[in-house]
Amino acid sequence: MCRFDTRAVVRDILRTPSLVTQNSKIAFLFLTHGTLPFEELWDEFFKGHEGKFSIYIHTFKERPIHISPHFYDREIHSDENQHFVLLSESCIPLHTFDYTYRYLLYSNVSFIESFVDPGPHGTGRHMEHMLPEITKENFRKGAQWFTMKREHAVIVMADSLYYSKFSKYCGLGLESNKNCTADEHYLATFFSKIDPMGISNWSVTYVDWSKRRRHPKTYRAHEISLEFMNSVSSEEMSVHVTSLGEHGELHWPCTWNGITRPCYLFARKFHPDALDTLVNLFQNYTSTDVEVLMHVKTRAFDHYKGWSLYFADDPIHRDGR
Repeated sequence: MCRFDTRAVVRDILRTPSLVTQNSKIAFLFLTHGTLPFEELWDEFFKGHEGKFSIYIHTFKERPIHISPHFYDREIHSDENQHFVLLSESCIPLHTFDYTYRYLLYSNVSFIESFVDPGPHGTGRHMEHMLPEITKENFRKGAQWFTMKREHAVIVMADSLYYSKFSKYCGLGLESNKNCTADEHYLATFFSKIDPMGISNWSVTYVDWSKRRRHPKTYRAHEISLEFMNSVSSEEMSVHVTSLGEHGELHWPCTWNGITRPCYLFARKFHPDALDTLVNLFQNYTSTDVEVLMHVKTRAFDHYKGWSLYFADDPIHRDGR
């Protein structure tokens, strides 16, 4: 597909209104090596909201064994799926389903992290073979854990130009021993070029890179408390960790439709031994969500990119935070 065709397809898709209806669903896409260790927690999250979500599980190794009926015979192929969430087996929910549903479906952006990392693991991974479509100045970095509006998902499926550049030239040792990782750069770069105002530039999945190791911190049961969970779920500033060293952090305020709001809906990485602690704390660290949503009054109106929602009593607000 030529560059002109790609941009023409993108324009046509973005002009199509995205309609939120009573049948609109969120598709939860789990990447896992096998059985989901936090399925019991996710079962609490989904309980009572049947018909408002789809679940798809992609396993790398063994076929998962399910304990929750919410995870049986789920298909991603549904016209009712209006938002898509990519999650790992170590991810957990930080809010109630209602709060998460409204936060995602009525947002005017997809939550895709995209920032400039001028270090060796950022723009230092750019390949000359990606030219002319992707320049070093265009090259972006971001977490692979995205949430994406339906129109953006359709655009990704339609893309062959930018995807081919990353699939061919973003890999280990393809050029000057650079270690390019496509899942950290493709979506971040692609959307910064084709619809930069349509993404948040930060991820709604919390992760702790403070140790600056190859993998983020994994939380064990003894490290989890109600205070910790409330702190993560109410954080209003996202942090982008670059590869420039100890002081290479970028801080990004989180806004929901232009209003400062908590950044994170999900969090990782959590060790399986944390399951019982998290299940016991779930009702407590999400209790404010329930109280606020009980008093929500909403009205929808037609917006230039589809349907937006204005909340008379502001459902994304968390009292006292």
